[in-house]
Amino acid sequence: MCGIFGVYNHKEAVELTKLGLYALQHRGQESVGIAFRNGGKISRSIKRGLVQDVLEDNQFKVQSSFCIGHTRYSTTGGSDIINAQPIVADTPYGQISIAHNGNLTNSLKLRGEYFDKKGYIAPVIFHSKSDTELILWIVASLRKENAFSALKSALKIIKGSFSLIIMTNEQLIALRDPNGFRPLCLGELDKSYALSSEPCALDVTGFKFVRDLEPGEMICIDKKGLSSLKYSKPKLSFCGFEYVYFARPDSHFNGITVNDVRKELGMELARESPVAADIVTSVPDSGNAAALGYSTEAGIPFEFCFIRNHYVGRTFIEPSSIKRELDIRIKLSPIKSVVKGKKIIVVDDSIVRGNTVKNRVNLLRESGAKEIHLRISCPPIKYPCVYGIDFPDPNELIANTKSLDEIAKYVCADSLRYLSLDGMKKVIKTKSCFACWDNKYPVIPEDEPAKFKF
Repeated sequence: MCGIFGVYNHKEAVELTKLGLYALQHRGQESVGIAFRNGGKISRSIKRGLVQDVLEDNQFKVQSSFCIGHTRYSTTGGSDIINAQPIVADTPYGQISIAHNGNLTNSLKLRGEYFDKKGYIAPVIFHSKSDTELILWIVASLRKENAFSALKSALKIIKGSFSLIIMTNEQLIALRDPNGFRPLCLGELDKSYALSSEPCALDVTGFKFVRDLEPGEMICIDKKGLSSLKYSKPKLSFCGFEYVYFARPDSHFNGITVNDVRKELGMELARESPVAADIVTSVPDSGNAAALGYSTEAGIPFEFCFIRNHYVGRTFIEPSSIKRELDIRIKLSPIKSVVKGKKIIVVDDSIVRGNTVKNRVNLLRESGAKEIHLRISCPPIKYPCVYGIDFPDPNELIANTKSLDEIAKYVCADSLRYLSLDGMKKVIKTKSCFACWDNKYPVIPEDEPAKFKF
């Protein structure tokens, strides 16, 4: 996933980029980085940790009118600091910095074949395991008149999901892959521009939302203004999991507000899977809107049964299973006076591995809940994501290894129901990627295809 943000032509570009990264913290918790124009060169500052802990470091206290930033959630390359972004490299076109949200589906193939054919030795060339660095090296290896032209040629080679913000000494370049798997939008403030993974970061920084970049579109911002190029025919396959879980509720994509989608998913879930209960509750925060929708449609009162510790981040995107387990235990605390003796419908956005929801159900049991009926506002996640969500191993997906009844027993729920795929598609009318639910991959991965059953 990751969050990316960039500002062009504003005297407080670095501070605005920091604010933008605060708003995009939910997209990545492993490291924070910025790259900025510093006189005649591009400099960068990177550090492991959360935005609030990192950006007060002196290395981030700089000024520039030109800056890009990144919050990292690793899917390719691991969480080591060597893979942190933005990446900066010297190229035949001068220095280039790149921030990437997505996941290439042919990066291993390109590392093993493309550079061997060009006569390079990949282990010597590459300084990280990130597929983002691969994009930079392809651009650098092409002999074109400028970076913009080299990037256009590189886009014919790379495949998968990629929303990119690229900085040279003179311009910002931004683009989305032809399928538009990952979001990217444009904002404007007087004569300044901003680019962001989500509109919520534009709101925080005072930029007016202009529009989403289209799939297969590349824009260039420089002293002449903004220009747009449609480098590929669009084949919209926007990630359905962005609507279900990943994006902030106040963001909007393709003209649809995330909060509204989640509430309607909950309403559809109530129509499909009603059950008698005293109250409806959510697993905060990503389950809140769906639970409110379920409550509204079912006519059952909504109550908060959990208090969330907001100093713990999103447990799903923690890089290690041990860290996820520890954070799960301290993230939520039940309100026992609300729970005791009640039949409760618990609405959550999704079940991936099953550990988090099991912990939640057990907390309610220990607090005296009479019955617990679990309702999930998306279908069972059975298939790996190859476009940037960190569930690449099907053996880790509980719905791929257990039946519905077995999952209910494992998480200690009295009943368990998921929203149907048809029900979700009824709500999410935008052409979307549902591969983790229906096994229909818009772009077939070329790396290690034996892992997947298409």
